[in-house]
Amino acid sequence: MNKTFADQVVHFNKNLEYTGDLPEGFQVLNPYLDHPETMEVMQKFYQKYYNDSNKRKFIIGINPSRHGAGVTGVPFTDTKRLESVCGITMKSAHTHEISSVFMYDMIEAYGGAEEFYKEFYINSPFPLAIVRKAKTGWLNANYYDDKKLFEDVKDFMIESLQKHISLNIDTSEVFILGKKNADFISKLNKEAKLFDRMTVLEHPRYIQQYKLKEKEMYIDKYILALKNKNPLIISRDFITIV
Repeated sequence: MNKTFADQVVHFNKNLEYTGDLPEGFQVLNPYLDHPETMEVMQKFYQKYYNDSNKRKFIIGINPSRHGAGVTGVPFTDTKRLESVCGITMKSAHTHEISSVFMYDMIEAYGGAEEFYKEFYINSPFPLAIVRKAKTGWLNANYYDDKKLFEDVKDFMIESLQKHISLNIDTSEVFILGKKNADFISKLNKEAKLFDRMTVLEHPRYIQQYKLKEKEMYIDKYILALKNKNPLIISRDFITIV
């Protein structure tokens, strides 16, 4: 019996582990080990929206935040959106993550969660949460925040992207969230030749924090790009900036 898209994602997440080096002051959080309920709600999500063998387009974030996928196991999905939009309740945690707010407003404008997830798969090149020690405690960190951190996790990220692609991903075009993220994924792409074209969109957190008054414009921009209806495309190497 052929495995569904959901079966393959769940298998990937169940076996997700980072055992490589990290610079001093950094830690990797694995929600599937740290939160017992995460595995349960993650499986419910993928079985609800990905219980098929359809080919999907790939949207790539940076790495999960502690309050989004770092708890729910679902990219750009905090517990509020998981329950209110997806109908899946997480009893052991209650989180609010601003990137999730933008993504689900965009998903609603696209046509709703069922329509959106039928066509798109979202994940990250480094699919586990990274935190950095600060005076005030542990804070979210991006894989590119430290040169040595990137070098330490680079091979793991390439391997993770290759595994994502094997799920049945369309590699003719990939959508990258965040321009700095795109610069680093461009380096991985040159080395591993993963995608034919990269289309870059502003990161949801940036929009929610700094461009909130223009949010509707950015939602329109996302939808035009995702539906390949953007009339103005500027090419740079193999990156498309919309």
